[in-house]
Amino acid sequence: MVRIRELSAAAGQVVSVAGWLHHRREGGRVRFLEVRDGTGVVQCVARREALAPEVWDVSGELGLETSLRVVGPVRRDERAPGGVELVVQELVPVHRTAGYPITPKEHGVDFLMDHRHLWIRSPRQAAILRVRAALMRAVREFLDARGFVEVTAPVLTHTACEGTSQLFETRYFDQPAFLSQSGQLYNEAAIAALGRVYCFGPAFRAERSKTRRHLQEFWMVEPEMAFAGFEENLEVQEALVVHVVERVVAACAEELARVGRDPEALARVTAPFPRLSYDEALRLLRAQGLELAWGEDLGAPHETAIARAFDRPVFVHRYPARAKPFYMQPDPDQPELVLNADLLAPEGYGEIAGGSVRIEEVELLTRRMAEAGIDAAQLEWYVDLRRYGSVPHAGFGLGIERTLAWILGLEHVRETTAFPRLLYRLYP
Repeated sequence: MVRIRELSAAAGQVVSVAGWLHHRREGGRVRFLEVRDGTGVVQCVARREALAPEVWDVSGELGLETSLRVVGPVRRDERAPGGVELVVQELVPVHRTAGYPITPKEHGVDFLMDHRHLWIRSPRQAAILRVRAALMRAVREFLDARGFVEVTAPVLTHTACEGTSQLFETRYFDQPAFLSQSGQLYNEAAIAALGRVYCFGPAFRAERSKTRRHLQEFWMVEPEMAFAGFEENLEVQEALVVHVVERVVAACAEELARVGRDPEALARVTAPFPRLSYDEALRLLRAQGLELAWGEDLGAPHETAIARAFDRPVFVHRYPARAKPFYMQPDPDQPELVLNADLLAPEGYGEIAGGSVRIEEVELLTRRMAEAGIDAAQLEWYVDLRRYGSVPHAGFGLGIERTLAWILGLEHVRETTAFPRLLYRLYP
């Protein structure tokens, strides 16, 4: 059996292809069957005079998404998808279907989401998932090449990472447990063993947000670096995003075209990225008629307004401490600010990454925890990291779904993962 993407190298040979019937066209004494197998689509040409009557009859009876095997010679034809077509000699249904619910007609979003298990077979959705895989592969490629070691942070935790109430709670035998918001705290432990680490996995936020940017379950990559400061943290984020965009553009030209994304918009994603302090961001917002009280975190409208002023991602840095989590290191020159930065994607996609220098002193950390209303006893192990060999360190988290939505220019983040978890959707 030959995969469809390999057919070009098999021109002139008789091969067997297995896949699903994607589309069929009638042409009198000839039928054109488009078959896909996950690697591509091939046009299979069935001619009445060349086939046994029962095979010809079968070729006209098969419903869309019937799984089948096709045997025949591969013939070059530049008009066909992939530059080759398959001349049908044998056709064997594996599983016949009828009444496939997703058709070329217009379907509503709720219908498509109810049938997400089938919708992902469509060429556009499959293309998005292939780009997602390429993006995740590029992330690992970048970090592995720079000496980062992947560690696995737990999904079940005993307390919150950032001291919020927006947690999914479950039971861990006879005690409460929570689905992880982030692997960052565990990464901070791992750097003392491995120097530079990253975790890559799902994160869960029980936010009652119903916007085009939000999922309740999403994936993050979270690098953490011992002996790193503010500047290096931003430089690594910048280089990672540039690398990922370059790799996706190089590897996924067909998928970008399928989704309708103009690669020229991505060609502008080069270093260095613009940087705005929090105060500069407020001034930019005011100039656009948007007010935000000093000390408040940026919301989606503010991020969108800032990002649309630039043609590439932009860092907003040094937020007020009261707007950010307890573990961020204060700016030594302005202690009311922290050494953090959010990376905002252009074209209105908002924050795709956020990071900071972490507090390294045990006294400051415990004071900030108390100010945030966090019981230090619940995170005694995390405080311990400041007692035994504490070092300056920094890290960040990059959200896969938002990054993918921006790279592909998608209208809604729900298309960026095979089975999205949304505020009112846990099915399928």
